[in-house]
Amino acid sequence: MIVMKFGGTSVGTTESIHSVAQIVADAVGRQAEGVGDAQQRGDREGCNVVSRATVGRAPGVLVVVSAMSGVTNTLIDAAQAAAASDEAPYRDGRSQLLVRHQVVAGQLIEDGVERAGLGRLFDNRLQEFERLCRSITVLGELTQRGLDVVSGVGERLSAPLLAAVLRANGVKAQFVDAGELIITDDDFGNANPLMTPTVTRCRDRLLPMMQSGVTPVVTGFVGATENGVPTTLGRGGSDYSAAILGAALDADEIQIWTDVDGVMTADPRIVANARSMPELSYAEVAELAYYGAKVLHPKTVTPAIEKKIPLRVLNTFNPTHPGTHIVEKTRALRHGVKAITAVRDLRLITVAGRGMIGVPGIAARTFEAVARQKANVLMISQGSSEQSICFVVPEPEGEAVIAALKVEFARELVQHLIEEIASQPDIVIVAVIGSGMKGTPGIAARVFSALGAQGINVIAIAQGSSEANISLVVLHAAADEAIRAIHDTFELGTE
Repeated sequence: MIVMKFGGTSVGTTESIHSVAQIVADAVGRQAEGVGDAQQRGDREGCNVVSRATVGRAPGVLVVVSAMSGVTNTLIDAAQAAAASDEAPYRDGRSQLLVRHQVVAGQLIEDGVERAGLGRLFDNRLQEFERLCRSITVLGELTQRGLDVVSGVGERLSAPLLAAVLRANGVKAQFVDAGELIITDDDFGNANPLMTPTVTRCRDRLLPMMQSGVTPVVTGFVGATENGVPTTLGRGGSDYSAAILGAALDADEIQIWTDVDGVMTADPRIVANARSMPELSYAEVAELAYYGAKVLHPKTVTPAIEKKIPLRVLNTFNPTHPGTHIVEKTRALRHGVKAITAVRDLRLITVAGRGMIGVPGIAARTFEAVARQKANVLMISQGSSEQSICFVVPEPEGEAVIAALKVEFARELVQHLIEEIASQPDIVIVAVIGSGMKGTPGIAARVFSALGAQGINVIAIAQGSSEANISLVVLHAAADEAIRAIHDTFELGTE
C-alpha cells in the first residue's frame, strides 16, 4: 500500500488536477496488478500469498490532498479582516472560491448529477465559512480555535473535488474527512496527533474501504479533538497528515508529490547548478526541513521513522523523474556533504560578561526566560570560557526575548556580572547537511576555507553531536554567496 500526498500547487489548476488524477489512476492500476501477480504466485504455490502479505493492512492507494494553492491564505486573510470589521474579503472570498472549484468540476467531470452534488457541497461549505466570518465580525475577535475551523475549509473543498475527478477517470474513490480519522490534542493551530485512537479510527474506517478496492481521498492539514472540535496540524501540515495515516496503516511507502524533482542540494533560485538528490536518510531530511528546506514539513519524518516507512518526494509536473528516496540509512558520499540550506529573517542574541564564569544556572535562566516568551531557538553557541552565550531566534520574536532577558538579569546587569545583552538583526543560518560528515576529517576546514576565499565572515558556529549538520551564522547580505561557495567547494552540482 502507498500513501500519495498532493500539495497545493499539485491541485492548483484544472490542468494540474487532471494530471494528479492520471498519476493516481496509474498507481491504483499498478497496485492492482501487484496484488494479482501475488495471487497467481500463491495459486501456483498452493498458498494465499496476498492474505499473508496484507495481514493488518490493505493493498491499494490512499490519497491525501492539500487545499488548492492560495486558498488557505484567502481564507485566513478573510477571517482576519472580519475580526477588524471588514466584511468584504469574506464575501468576495466565498464567491471566488465557489467559482474556482466549480470551474474545475465543470471541466473535468461530465456526469451532471456528480457536478450538481459537488456544487451543493461547495456551496454548503462556503456558507458555513461565511457564517463563521460573520460571527467573527460581531465578536470582533478571531481565536485560534476559530481560525482552525476557517483555515481547514480549503481541504474540505479540494478532497471531495479530487475524489469526484478520480471517479470520472474510472477510479473507485471516496472522500474522507480527516477530522473523522486523526484525533489530536487541543493545541489549536499546531495540534499533535493522539496515535492510539487515530490508529483505531484509521484501521476501522479505511482498511475495509481499501480492501474493497476503494481509494480514499483524505483531507490533509486537519484533524479533530476527541470531542470533535476541528484542529489543524500547522501550516504545511498535509505532509504530516500523510505520514500519520501511513504509520497508522503500516504503509509500504509514503509519497510526497510537489512541484520540484525531489529534494535539491540547494535552493535552485540561489544555486544555478543545484540538483535533485536521489537518496537521503531520515536524519538528513529532518535537518534539511528544520533548517529551511521547503519540500517537507519538519514533523513529517517522525511517524515514518518510528515505523521505518520509506518516503519519496516526487514532482507532479514531471512524474517520470525518480525524485528523492528517503530511508533509514543511505550510502555516504565521498566528501560527506549532501546539501546546503538556510534559515532567514533571524536575530542573534548574546548574553555576555566576565562575571558569568563559573556561575551555575546562567544558561538555565537564559533559556527559561526565552521559553516564557514561547520563542523558538534555532541555534545555540557557547565558548568553553563561559563568558558568553549566543543563540538565534526568529526576528519577530527578538525584541520580546531581549526585554525578558533584561528583566531576568536586572541585578546581574547592575552589578556588571553580565555586561551586555546585545542582539544583531539581519542574520542567516547556513546549514551544511550530510550524515556522512561524521568521522570525515577536514569538512569544517573546507567550509571555512570556501567562505574565507570569498571574504565572508562567520559570526557564530554550532555542530551537534550527530555531526550531520554544521550551522554557521552569517550576515544576510553574504548568505547567498556563502551557499554558492560551499556548494561549489563540495561539487554538489555534479553526480
